[in-house]
Amino acid sequence: MRAPEDEAERIDWVALARAPRIGPVTFFQLIARYGTPGDALSAMPSISADRDAAHRELEAAHSLGADILTAADAGFPDALSTLSPPPPVITVRGQVDLFAKPAIALVGARDASAAGRKIARQLAAGLGTAGFVTVSGLARGIDGEAHAASLETGTIAVLAGGVDQVYPPQHGDLYQAVCEQGIIVSERAFGHRATARDFPRRNRIITGLALGTVVIEAAERSGSLISARMAGEQGREVMAVPGSPLDPRAAGTNRLLRNGATLVRHAGDVVEAVSAQLREDGHIDWAPALPLDPPAPQPDQAEGLAARVLEALSPTPLPIAEIARASDCSARQCAALLMELEIDGKALTHAGGLASRT
Repeated sequence: MRAPEDEAERIDWVALARAPRIGPVTFFQLIARYGTPGDALSAMPSISADRDAAHRELEAAHSLGADILTAADAGFPDALSTLSPPPPVITVRGQVDLFAKPAIALVGARDASAAGRKIARQLAAGLGTAGFVTVSGLARGIDGEAHAASLETGTIAVLAGGVDQVYPPQHGDLYQAVCEQGIIVSERAFGHRATARDFPRRNRIITGLALGTVVIEAAERSGSLISARMAGEQGREVMAVPGSPLDPRAAGTNRLLRNGATLVRHAGDVVEAVSAQLREDGHIDWAPALPLDPPAPQPDQAEGLAARVLEALSPTPLPIAEIARASDCSARQCAALLMELEIDGKALTHAGGLASRT
């Protein structure tokens, strides 16, 4: 996979990444099959890609002082490169040299307690002193406290909407401070206003940028627990701050600890938990990403196999390996056929090697 060599190739890359029904899994399957985004767009005219919109987005980002990085660019964060799949495109604004420093994600409740807010500030400040960047989602509560306490040492705010969309609005001053002293990151298009389905994708980027994720306060079924699950799936350290059994805001964190998460009391515990991942020179040996290069199915088999794959799909996401067994085909053939079905609007592929019927 090579980086775009000129403006036209960068426009193709962004246009394919922003096309309807083209998620990260499908994007990289298309690259594996056709070589470049431009070749994929030429070979698959059913993809509704808007090159003019991609060109306008690149210009808008430049006018704001932001950069749109593709997963093949040299400046793309190493931590995200190891995800399977990585986000095809991210937009970044701020001090991008902070990507080279080790990072810890701090997440938790929006309606955090006074004690939870204090712990978030202490952890963020202590981690900054120890040489770590903090990562969070700019939300109210734990997120905002973590960002504010680590502005001087480095913080990364990942947004569910575009990098130009400040959310929540009351964090406008904090957003501006992070732009000047940290980094604003988004996987979504410039100008995109966040919806509920954007937050899981945001959380995947938050945990993906970090060596480990600390959950400070989280009720049962909270978004922070989803972040913890994603961190575990990404092979990252999952940590939690214990809380009172009488406080519902601690129910999720206490359950994480019961299920094996690392107990955290202060920044020293976090540093100890991730120290094995750091080399003596301060660099990180990230695990390599899993390959995403399925070969194309044989033309004489594709139609029948596609029908069997579609029949095996469920509205509930299932592992691609299980779908392949039910369809009597290889996992690689199944992945390639799912790509075609997704483009036709009949299937959805999800991170973690899952797929479902639309």
